[in-house]
Amino acid sequence: MDRNLENIDILRARLGVSYKEAREALDEAGGDVVQALINLEDEGRNLGERFQARGREMVENLRGCMHRGCGYRVKVKKGQKTVLEFPASVGALGIIGALASREIALLGALGTVAAMANDYTLDFERAGNTGRGNAPDYEIAGENPVEEGI
Repeated sequence: MDRNLENIDILRARLGVSYKEAREALDEAGGDVVQALINLEDEGRNLGERFQARGREMVENLRGCMHRGCGYRVKVKKGQKTVLEFPASVGALGIIGALASREIALLGALGTVAAMANDYTLDFERAGNTGRGNAPDYEIAGENPVEEGI
């Protein structure tokens, strides 16, 4: 029993696996520590390759979303008045930022709660439906003479 625990500790120290993973690897290898190490390393490489493949897939999906997002705009509205307008691809970058940083995610969540409490809404619109021609990529309420009726 002590020898088995020592072998588990060896696997844990070398590869940083859990007790359960070390024990299962030893059982699969018939108690052979070296073979268990080899098996766990192979599993780790396969896992790393899967993560890399998944990462590449996510980047390709993101590129596609960014490309498709160029055709859409996001409008932040209070009632019928547009407060802010920007390309959907900018919103996608904000989501990536929130995924990358807890602080940005927290700020986004607080902003969302504040916006909901003040009856703000989001509208998604095809960029070609605005009829604005060569308008800037974003607008702030009060700075668009068309919306103000001027």
